[in-house]
Amino acid sequence: MTNFLLLLIIYIGIYSILSLSQNLITGFTGLLSICHAAFFAIGAYTTAIYLVHTNGSFWIALLLSALISTLSGFLIGLPSLRLRGDYLAIATLGFGEIVKNLIINLDSITRGPMGINNIPSPKIFGFVLNPAVKLNYVVFVWIFVFITFFTLKRIVHSRFGRALEAIREDEIAASTMGINIVLYKVVSFTVGAFFAGIAGSLWTVYNQSVAPQTFDFILSVMVLCMVVLGGMGNNLGSIIGAAIIVTTSELPRLLGFSNIFPPQINQMVFGLLLVLMMIYRPQGILTRKRVDFEKLLSKKIKVEGKS
Repeated sequence: MTNFLLLLIIYIGIYSILSLSQNLITGFTGLLSICHAAFFAIGAYTTAIYLVHTNGSFWIALLLSALISTLSGFLIGLPSLRLRGDYLAIATLGFGEIVKNLIINLDSITRGPMGINNIPSPKIFGFVLNPAVKLNYVVFVWIFVFITFFTLKRIVHSRFGRALEAIREDEIAASTMGINIVLYKVVSFTVGAFFAGIAGSLWTVYNQSVAPQTFDFILSVMVLCMVVLGGMGNNLGSIIGAAIIVTTSELPRLLGFSNIFPPQINQMVFGLLLVLMMIYRPQGILTRKRVDFEKLLSKKIKVEGKS
């Protein structure tokens, strides 16, 4: 039971990085992207291919995964981010399917549907992280979660983050204020892809295997639902959403019901949870923090009145 709980915490950490990066794109910038599984896959396979063929440094594999995922986000961002709403969703969906099919068909590099196995354990400052010792991975993964959380927090509270929120609220008004809409969208997309690549790298070194079936369209939808469930535009909410969905999907195994109920019970419980949330709390568990301009204006008037 203890090992399973530690496994759950590891998976929650990896998916938290995914949901946080998705939240930057969808929650703060307002872009309906459903190709996060593609960036996750690129990061995972980059690390797998590098470590299997070179047995080199994990840090180099991590950096390569993040950079190649970032490049992919940039390439898909340039042509597609001039689109809006449903059209953007379709474009990103197409990109996700392209990546998955490339992984399946590039047998000589990715081993196709068989995936890549026997990936060596990472060496961190001379210490080998053995997946059997899950507590080490809990600490390792959650260090990256905190780095991601505080990095994105700094971003969204900066001038850049305020520009993203302006784009989310009203693109036309933001454009008239001199904000380069396309540039900010592309940067948001590439930063989100960067952290998704890191999550993919962590997934690979923990599981020591990757397969294309993991990175399907359902995974992108699940990550998007984590953001919606926790509350779009709220980073802490993204972590809470990831924790709830990962726990819900693993609950039958945790309770020992996996042999009693069919595998589809996970999707049923997950779907019911989302339906109830959309009915009773559509804004998510944690609502988006908005600036109360009326309150700020009234304070300013009082200060000026006293002076």
